[in-house]
Amino acid sequence: MTFNAHDFLLTVPHKPGVYRMFDATNTIIYIGKARDLRKRLSQYFLKDLPNVKTKALVSKIEHIEFTVTFSETDALLLECNLIKEFQPQYNILLRDDKSYPYIILATNERHARIGMHRGPKRIKGEYFGPYPSSGAVKESLHLLQKIFPIRQCADSVYRSRSRPCLLFQLGRCSGPCTPGNISDSDYANMVSCVKMFLEGKDQEIIKKLVMEMEGYSDNLEFEKAALVRDRILALRKVQEDQTIFTSRDIDFDVIATSKDKGIVCVHVLFIRAGRLTGTRSYFPKVYLEESDDDILRAFILEFYINHNDRRNPPQEIICHYQGDDLDALGEAIDKVIGRKVKIGDKVSPEKLKYLKLASANALASLKARLEHASTINERTNAFAQLIGVDELIRLECFDISHTMGENTVASCVVFDKNGPVPSEYRRFNITNITPGDDYAAMHQALSRRFSTLENAKLPQVLFIDGGKGQLHQAEEIISEKFAQNEDLIPPILIGVAKGEGRKVGLETLIFGYTHQEVNLSIENPALQLVVHIRDESHRFAITGHRNKRAKARTKSTLQDIPGIGDKRRQAILKHLGGMQEVMGASAQELAKVPGISKELAQTIYDYLHS
Repeated sequence: MTFNAHDFLLTVPHKPGVYRMFDATNTIIYIGKARDLRKRLSQYFLKDLPNVKTKALVSKIEHIEFTVTFSETDALLLECNLIKEFQPQYNILLRDDKSYPYIILATNERHARIGMHRGPKRIKGEYFGPYPSSGAVKESLHLLQKIFPIRQCADSVYRSRSRPCLLFQLGRCSGPCTPGNISDSDYANMVSCVKMFLEGKDQEIIKKLVMEMEGYSDNLEFEKAALVRDRILALRKVQEDQTIFTSRDIDFDVIATSKDKGIVCVHVLFIRAGRLTGTRSYFPKVYLEESDDDILRAFILEFYINHNDRRNPPQEIICHYQGDDLDALGEAIDKVIGRKVKIGDKVSPEKLKYLKLASANALASLKARLEHASTINERTNAFAQLIGVDELIRLECFDISHTMGENTVASCVVFDKNGPVPSEYRRFNITNITPGDDYAAMHQALSRRFSTLENAKLPQVLFIDGGKGQLHQAEEIISEKFAQNEDLIPPILIGVAKGEGRKVGLETLIFGYTHQEVNLSIENPALQLVVHIRDESHRFAITGHRNKRAKARTKSTLQDIPGIGDKRRQAILKHLGGMQEVMGASAQELAKVPGISKELAQTIYDYLHS
């Protein structure tokens, strides 16, 4: 049935509200809001639509539903909630599920800890941020560690220490975990300085430290005075290296957009306490030829209101937004977070320079993305031509990683025509095989990957990192699984055998079943794609293996001894100072640990030295 726009529009009122467009499968393909529903919806059915993408959207409309609201602000909030719930194909979607990192000054222990935090703010303390990335947080923590050495270790480590750690020896921690290193008052004073630093009160800190240095000097405590002097010098060096904004009491974000060839970049600068704390580029999915105002409005709603881990907006958002619903946008944010946020570009020249900087960054990031997309397109086209298909849809690559047969992990990475798809990556912990048997490990991983084919995302091409032995395991699994499902098309199997000296560019591609070998030069875009996929699979496997190995090594051997629970294990480690000291202790020394009898001490000693 063809959608009758004329009859439908007669039923639409001239009121604010939200509309939902459905396709023939009753799926919502677009959600929008309007100050005047009839006027806005009428624009979709003009004879001369402004662009091809809007025509494609309109051609798919089977029916439209709408909801009238009290105001344009209510329409904005409803639109926001519906987009989050239904994720329509043609809406601008941010598609960034990561939570934003903060710096936490945790006060739930006797001595405050500083560190990075993501997720709900359940730990007692003060939170600073959000920061654009974990890298920005780590950089700040590293700087603070050198100037104000307060502890950054986990609470469990802090509680169990009986002697200072290596960071204390390096001067990166004041060692509050063990008595005699620093007094509680001196530590609290340093924590106060850290808080002031994170709040941007650099001048106040320096004045405070100068007075502290003079006090130590008057009391002839010249070593302490020298330490404080070094902190003052380090702080002044930080001030010289950073661009400081004069209006320190105002936090603001600066947002700029750039678009070309169907790709949109939104770049954000984060200004906190007078400092540029970081920047980040986002590439939202845009299916229609939206205006800059449409992109900015959708981004602000998604970024500050609709995200799974909603950001706390600053007092001001600076951007070139000229939409007629500017007031409604501000009111929508106000309704959600409970305070006013100024939006727009009517700012001082000093702030306006940051908008120019954000625009330059957006353009640079977009150019880099376009160049990357062009490279990916060239590589995928070359490889598609090599294997004789029209288009690449889904490529998977398997790799095995272990150390002398221990902690074996298999990785599966996924690429499509646009490059890596990290959300589809998988790892498999390999068990119950002969250590070091890569063939058995590959067989187990592939068996688990293809354990079910119904409603599964099946690869068009399956790469195996290895030679004919590993490839043979894939041939067995694919033949067995797909023989039972004749309607499904099995993937093209390709083994990627390393060349002499494992040098990149000397790889041999071995096609499944025929075992035809193909050697390409590294200048060939098709081989560049294969190497990219193989290296990504190898990286993902190595990372998984190292994490598993580290977890195995950090597990205390004491946990495996009968009669040793968590309390006794902690008592032993705390009394002796660490696992290395436990390994070197005699049975008599172990028996001195509170709660450990002579018999149990002998059992522990025999277990550790058997």
